[in-house]
Amino acid sequence: MKRHIIILLATLLTSLTAMAQEERDTVVITLQDGSEVRYTDDQFDRVQVIFNLRFGVKVYLKNGKSKDYLATKVEVHEYHGGGGVVTDNNINRNLYRAKLLEYPHLAADSTMNQLIIKSTDDYGITYSLEWSYADKANRWTCYELHSGNNFRGDSVVRQDDFREDPEIAPQYRSTLNDYSKSGFSRGHLCPSADRLCSNDQNSQTFFLSNMQPQWQNHNGVLWSNLESLVHGWSDKCDTLYVVKAATIRSDQVYEEKCNDRLLVPKYFYMAILSYDKQSNSYKAIGLWTVHENVSDKNKNYGDYAISIDKLEELTGIDFFCNLPDDIEDAVENQCEKKYDPKTNKWYIENWGITCTPPDP
Repeated sequence: MKRHIIILLATLLTSLTAMAQEERDTVVITLQDGSEVRYTDDQFDRVQVIFNLRFGVKVYLKNGKSKDYLATKVEVHEYHGGGGVVTDNNINRNLYRAKLLEYPHLAADSTMNQLIIKSTDDYGITYSLEWSYADKANRWTCYELHSGNNFRGDSVVRQDDFREDPEIAPQYRSTLNDYSKSGFSRGHLCPSADRLCSNDQNSQTFFLSNMQPQWQNHNGVLWSNLESLVHGWSDKCDTLYVVKAATIRSDQVYEEKCNDRLLVPKYFYMAILSYDKQSNSYKAIGLWTVHENVSDKNKNYGDYAISIDKLEELTGIDFFCNLPDDIEDAVENQCEKKYDPKTNKWYIENWGITCTPPDP
């Protein structure tokens, strides 16, 4: 059944008769001068009504660009979507733009969250993120590592051009002043080291929307070590689907704020999905760290490993929701500790990382 969503963007029009169903997904934007702008499903990926309707409608086009229609110029926005039909083998997948395997499920309240996709013409998507307006914080960043982007290009260097994200309205974005002399680092989620295929992609990792306040003792030691670990895993599979984030729920942040402005997470974590083309198989793992101002040099990285099911329980986020449900169910409960009598060590099955022996 096709869905009908009608959103009023002005008080001039108080009621609307639903338009007839169409063969294709259609966006119709009626401007206050009476003219209409139409997009069909071969032209757009996703439509977002910007926070509390003040900024109007953003249409994400299939060519990677977007078109904004300000609320002051828009009277009515209608959406008729046949593409919203959910198939039987995946009841929890994302609809519209966020259909790639690395995407977690988007937040239910799209008016309070913004999906941002950074990309370049030469290498495609650099990373994607979901920004929470209410929290003024990154909800998650996700991206892929594969042979097409997991290499160092000629003359590519770390750009270090930290800056605000212009895709976020000024009152909801983080700024350099939010971090200045705060005692917290601007902690990358998609790290610079994972985007060295081009200077443009590397530069995009320095948008502040891709960062969370992080003590450098955590950022430069344990988190950095786990980033290197995950990057190494990408050399052992065809595609690595990566989600990196920090907790922003009210019960999972410190009372102290970064410069009294930004949330300081109590936990930083990763969700990893690996695909092997030869065996046509997936495996998944979560990495969960306590964010403390200590230098944790523990190399038993399995001590931070948890199943994706457990990570979802801790965060309330549905990871890898675009996988077919049977595969998703199979991989998301994986995280078994095994003992290797040859090395006399405990390790996490399928991932080759050691862990502290469990209590007897």
